[in-house]
Amino acid sequence: MPHTYDYPRPALTVDCVIFGLDDEGLKVLLIERGIEPFEGQWAIPGGFVAPGESVDAAAVRELQEETGLKDIYLEQLYTFGEPDRDPREHVVSVAYYALVNLIEHDLEASTDARSAAWFSVDDVPDLAFDHNQIFDMALTRLKGKVRYQPIGFELLPKKFTLTQLQRMYEIILEKPLDKRNFRKKVLSLEILKALNEIEKDVAHRAARLYSFDERAYRRLQRKGVHFAI
Repeated sequence: MPHTYDYPRPALTVDCVIFGLDDEGLKVLLIERGIEPFEGQWAIPGGFVAPGESVDAAAVRELQEETGLKDIYLEQLYTFGEPDRDPREHVVSVAYYALVNLIEHDLEASTDARSAAWFSVDDVPDLAFDHNQIFDMALTRLKGKVRYQPIGFELLPKKFTLTQLQRMYEIILEKPLDKRNFRKKVLSLEILKALNEIEKDVAHRAARLYSFDERAYRRLQRKGVHFAI
């Protein structure tokens, strides 16, 4: 006979901060809530964990149901459990953050969201629940981790130029990087694969395209060489 617990338990949810990059800068995906509480207010995509479902599986499911996004980089961030964070009841949320290449993924809102839209990370409105706190922590994590792990490549097209790569780091780190030193550094790591292709349909001189070589990065790790920008 399975053991059961007699005492009350808080509900469990997942929330996911989704970052994307376009020509205007770093963006975060928000949904406009179509139900109470906080109906009509912007929020981070998320929802309740189903019985028998892992939090990781719930995060993947909610991400696809609320935005149409799937097969993107997703990492657990932190657990938020203040008793008054949700006006309905005591709800504990396991937060995640995700990185998506905006060129290769379409966006759609779910039935319990009026709409979904990308906001500049510098222009995030007052969010429902404690989602501003979750967003702030996710952005801080991204800015820190992008320096020592190659997660930033998830924000780029599969084929990119060195200029696009440098711009991505400058946007996230919010500071200019010396072009010569940056290129010398990333090329010395030998984790980029130079392609026999150049940019197309550009007004300036077409630049060579590169791709991220994950196998080379794994070899780098095994050698004890650390990725750092």
